[in-house]
Parts: sequence; C-alpha cells; structure tokens
Amino acid sequence: MRVKVRYFTTLRELAGRAEEIVELENNACLEDLIEIVASRYGDEARRYLYANEGQKTIDPSVRFLINGRDSRMLQGLKTKLVDGDTVAIIPPIGGG
Repeated sequence: MRVKVRYFTTLRELAGRAEEIVELENNACLEDLIEIVASRYGDEARRYLYANEGQKTIDPSVRFLINGRDSRMLQGLKTKLVDGDTVAIIPPIGGG
C-alpha cells in the first residue's frame, strides 16, 4: 500500500522535501511507518522520533496525524494504515 507522509521542520530538512509517498506492507500500522522513516533518514531522524536511543519508545512530544486525526485518539502507534492515508509528523511545539 502507499501512504503519503508529510514532514515539517527537522524531518523536512532531513528528507529534503515536504512530503513523499512511502510503500508499506498491507496491514502495516503507524509504528511500522515510523520505523521506515527513521531508517530512511538516519541517526538524526531516529533521535528526533525516539525518546531514547536504541529503544523503540517514540518521543511523546512528537505528534502523528492520520488523515487529520491525532493518532492518540485512534489506536496510537498500533493504528492500522490503509492505502491512500496521509500521515503528518508534527514536531514538538515549545513555549515559555
């Protein structure tokens, strides 16, 4: 299946584009897509997406929107993706 991934800030710079189509196995979930993106764009992407190096814990400050819906309101990282979905990887927002 094919899923459109939209990148912002750091990931946009690493990918060299604002969005791309990623091929996934049928029945893939959000967690599978995140691993593909991290593998594709190297250690810096991995540090951006994961809370701890060497672990598979996603940084809780990074948000994932699937077709405009926050993945936390769906099944989180286990949310199944379907052909044609759009996933936006939203960077942490700082304030103060």
